[in-house]
Amino acid sequence: MSTFLFNEIIFGPVKSRRLGISLGVNLLPLNSKLCNFNCIYCECGWTLNNKDTFTGFHSLENIRTALIAKLDEMRKNNQQLDVITFAGNGEPTLNPHFEQIIDMTIDVRNTHFPEAKISVLSNSTMLNKESVIRALLKIENPILKVDSAIEDTVTWINCPQNNFSLEKVVANLQKFNGKFILQTMFLKGLHNNQYLDNTTEIEITAWLELLQKVNPEKVMIYTIARETPAQNLERISFEKLDEIAVRATSLGFVVQVAH
Repeated sequence: MSTFLFNEIIFGPVKSRRLGISLGVNLLPLNSKLCNFNCIYCECGWTLNNKDTFTGFHSLENIRTALIAKLDEMRKNNQQLDVITFAGNGEPTLNPHFEQIIDMTIDVRNTHFPEAKISVLSNSTMLNKESVIRALLKIENPILKVDSAIEDTVTWINCPQNNFSLEKVVANLQKFNGKFILQTMFLKGLHNNQYLDNTTEIEITAWLELLQKVNPEKVMIYTIARETPAQNLERISFEKLDEIAVRATSLGFVVQVAH
């Protein structure tokens, strides 16, 4: 199935299912995906070994110039903006200047679209870096992914590229004291000759227990909506997502279902 890369530092704005009118920021190379996960559902395709073609990260000044130019254009055209979202071709927190970029974005946002929020979509793997946690606590929407509370399922869905410990991810999420949004992709299907479904009773019971451990201020749940690199994956019905949401809501969590 076809997937795509973002070929600009700033992309959009687009209408996001979860965030509203969103202007994207891609901190990663334009010619390849850079991520320490290899998620079977990633719209950017598979994570490849691109060391020979890696062109480096965008400079802080280039990101700032591109962001200001786009925001100036949007203001001139009286366009609406709900959120500036860091996403793009992989994991944004891999950028070594992530905290400085967030600080710059806050300043630019405050002078151009002060009502807009800042979001970061992250796979939660770089939370061992204090600078990443500091940066994420400065913004309105640190959206941190955990696709399963069972490590074998995480391995199946997310295919971590380096040493991965779900226990460490949970411990790092607890450092936020609830000031983050937890995001989970629900799906099922056959991959590498193994069929898995992260909406089974065992999976949901473990996931609800994880929610209680990390206590996010909000939970976002969704399913496949775009092309995926892996074949034979199935989206979860909205009825099933709503059932999961009801169970999380009954425990006191605010849940947003992306329909």
